[in-house]
Amino acid sequence: MRAAVCSSYGPPEAVTVETLPSPLLEAGQVRIKIGAAAVNFSDVLLIADKYQVSVPPPFTPGSEFAGVVEEVAEGVSAVSVGDRVTGTGFVGAFAEEIVVASDKLTLKRIPDGIDARVAAAFGVAYRTAYHTLRSVARLRPGDELIVLGAGGGVGIAAVQLGIALGASVTAVASSTDKLVVAASYGAGHLIDHRSGDLRTRLKEALPQGADVVVDPVGGDLSEPALRALRPGGRFVTVGYASGVIPSIPLNLVLVKGIHISGFQFKDIPADEFHRNEQELTDLLLADRAVPHIGASYPLEGTADALRLVADGKAIGKVLIDCES
Repeated sequence: MRAAVCSSYGPPEAVTVETLPSPLLEAGQVRIKIGAAAVNFSDVLLIADKYQVSVPPPFTPGSEFAGVVEEVAEGVSAVSVGDRVTGTGFVGAFAEEIVVASDKLTLKRIPDGIDARVAAAFGVAYRTAYHTLRSVARLRPGDELIVLGAGGGVGIAAVQLGIALGASVTAVASSTDKLVVAASYGAGHLIDHRSGDLRTRLKEALPQGADVVVDPVGGDLSEPALRALRPGGRFVTVGYASGVIPSIPLNLVLVKGIHISGFQFKDIPADEFHRNEQELTDLLLADRAVPHIGASYPLEGTADALRLVADGKAIGKVLIDCES
């Protein structure tokens, strides 16, 4: 099989595409022919050895995929040969096939009528955004929501889903092109944070302040966004795509009674998790949550896809078409 390989830590260009033996199938595992895989910022960090967990090279990067079950081993009952599935793991998705332990991977059947590319682009970004908004931020109809990084995968998902949950959305991104896409999904206020002082721009857009901030970026954007919250507002940190973990003056939290939370899937209560997953699937099937696929590359272009994400130039999701 063909697979992208990180033979040594480094920039995206360190990844090459090689022909490897198909992985052996052991008890409890599933072999999946991958149709499409999504590129996430965590993939860039892993190949640079800057993620919180290291994977010793050589390894195949890629944590999110969609495809068809080709083979199941003894002890597997959740899926069958021929099932269309989407899954998330840690590595291994930028390849023509992947072998996963069915009891250790989030593996879901793709609903009828949903294309594999859409399923690959939908998974992590939309699940992150929806669980964040629904269970951590407790977003309510009529709330004012600020989305930082509104041109990225999680950001565009948060814009769409915030609208679906009845909020008004202010999108903050790094280019006009990204903001145009955010506007197409319902964002009412559009702010290019590179075109002026973000704190001033947010004050102009939301003179009464915001109820919720969703921040997948960190860096210099976090503090001005936090300052834009109303007393009692909710700030959720989701990630640090800027590469910089922000330092927040706690006096702002004290004076305004702001609630700061972090998002992790494991922290969502089980009953809320299942409710959120069903609601999100319903939104997907109703075309109320549609991933924006900004770019796609053949498997041989994996390094270029990673570079696009690393440079912060991706709009929405970037895919690897593993069958091309």
